[in-house]
Amino acid sequence: MRYDVILRSGLVFDGTGAPPRLADVGITAGRVTAIEDQLDPALADQVIDAEGQWVMPGFLDAHTHYDAELLLAPGLPESVRHGVTTVCIGSCSLSTIFATPEDCADIFSRVEALPRDYVLGALEQHKTWNDPAAYMAHVDALPLGPNVMSFIGHSDLRVSVMGLEDATDEKRKPTADEQACMEAALNDALDLGFLGLSCMTNPWDKIGGDRVRSRPLPSTFASWKEYRRFHDILRERGAILQSAPNITTKYNALLYLLESASFGVRKPLKTTLITVADTKSNPMLSSAILRGTTTFNDTLGADIRWQCVPMPFEVYADGIDLVVFEEFGAGEEALHLTEQVERNALFADKAYRRRFRKEYDKRFGPRVWHRDLHDAHIVSAPDPTLAGRSFGDVADERGEHPVDTFLDLVMEHGTQLRWRTTIANHRPEKLDQIVSHPTVQVGFADSGAHIRNMAFYNFPLYFLRSVKRAAEAGTPLMPLERAVHRVTGEIGEWLGVDAGRLRVGDRADVVVVNPTGLNDDVHAYHEAPIDVFGGVRRMVRRNDDAITATLVGGQVVYTPAGFVDGYGSAHGYGRFLRRGHDTAPRVPSTVTAPTDAPVEAPLAAQVS
Repeated sequence: MRYDVILRSGLVFDGTGAPPRLADVGITAGRVTAIEDQLDPALADQVIDAEGQWVMPGFLDAHTHYDAELLLAPGLPESVRHGVTTVCIGSCSLSTIFATPEDCADIFSRVEALPRDYVLGALEQHKTWNDPAAYMAHVDALPLGPNVMSFIGHSDLRVSVMGLEDATDEKRKPTADEQACMEAALNDALDLGFLGLSCMTNPWDKIGGDRVRSRPLPSTFASWKEYRRFHDILRERGAILQSAPNITTKYNALLYLLESASFGVRKPLKTTLITVADTKSNPMLSSAILRGTTTFNDTLGADIRWQCVPMPFEVYADGIDLVVFEEFGAGEEALHLTEQVERNALFADKAYRRRFRKEYDKRFGPRVWHRDLHDAHIVSAPDPTLAGRSFGDVADERGEHPVDTFLDLVMEHGTQLRWRTTIANHRPEKLDQIVSHPTVQVGFADSGAHIRNMAFYNFPLYFLRSVKRAAEAGTPLMPLERAVHRVTGEIGEWLGVDAGRLRVGDRADVVVVNPTGLNDDVHAYHEAPIDVFGGVRRMVRRNDDAITATLVGGQVVYTPAGFVDGYGSAHGYGRFLRRGHDTAPRVPSTVTAPTDAPVEAPLAAQVS
């Protein structure tokens, strides 16, 4: 047999959690066709020397917001360069399938901290679909880099049926016909192989644009009765609910546990929730969440998984543009305004400052941000003497309240005041407990969102480095094969998609990891422009020494020399993965522009 590619002499992990073996991997026509002690390199068109390196399935990123970027730059290089070969979109109730481009841009851009003009432009340029089938066809025809899987977004669905104004009116509930229309659309999507439905109950998440600006996302206005109608469909069909409890109060997390439980008389509702983390604001919470979830999963038949980013939850901000300020009134007032001159007028108001200080000083009550400006350090500012200092230190020197110093500096420097803080996962021993827990899914990268605030694109490499270092220190965290399983096959199996395995017959989505490259660079801060978003600089972490090669559908797409010619433009590699279906590798070919299906009437027009 001839091979397109042989990966030679690597330590091969199959993604099932089984121990690795030294072997050669042969790939033909997009599939793994041999894993043997030795293959003849003369039989291959391309040989990659993997001696001393780890060969494993490509990583799965199960929580992204690439929906808009995907239309403009379908290679998604920031993920693929780190070995990610499958990404999930349609998260947090946000998809771009049903609603109009303007509605999608408004519900998407503020909560995910994306430039609205470019999100809207991408949708206006490309969106010719109004239903899951046409959307799937369009995405599958793009020159994809990684594979793509998707949830249906409840906010997208609700807006398309009820209209943006009504879908965000707390007194307005869907009529029977509207509810039936939404349920029919969900069933159609599940028939096609979408993963399930993503919802949102966290009131932080606000709408942008100027029509209903600052209202919470449409999904948050649904009653539990409305949610339950969707849950029944998902439960019956074995599909998945992705959702977020109210992050501020957290009380409704119990409802999700109860809803997922089978109690021995019904099917469990497969549920993945956002998110578990060791927050500075509530150091006891993560342990309580995991204990409760274990009880429900083990004794009441629930099937809950909490998503977790396996690294310190460090965030950056330009001025006051950071989502954590949405959790209290004064911060929300500031983010409602879009112009710096308007914000400065607000910050100068004495009554506003009193409100801000009162909410900042409140020591008890639900929160995520630790609200400690002594634990918030300035990275850069037009005044270089500020760099490296905390707002609290500057305030102490000035004899001021930290809030007054913070607001004064934001007024003076605007978005040129860049600063950072860590809000969670700061205690290594607690993070180890979380990422080892059986009810946790490793991965909450939010890739493609919060592009100036967060950078977790390389989370699988950071996770593997943590496991490797723990073993080298004589305090093993988990076997390496278990770690590989956590970021590959475990996620694919739970989601029900054909991804995350490296066995003979599997589609050849593969990454070759150089373990000597798993160094401190995994946490090194970088910025890189996003050309399709007007050059806005994306916060990233890059440790390119760790990846020797990324293969998608059996084709080498990335090496330390860079991406192959035509990547993300002339040639496509990934596929739209359907839940419950095997997916054939993409036949190598030059990509032609997607042929869009005729546009169907929007859902709202189908409501009788």
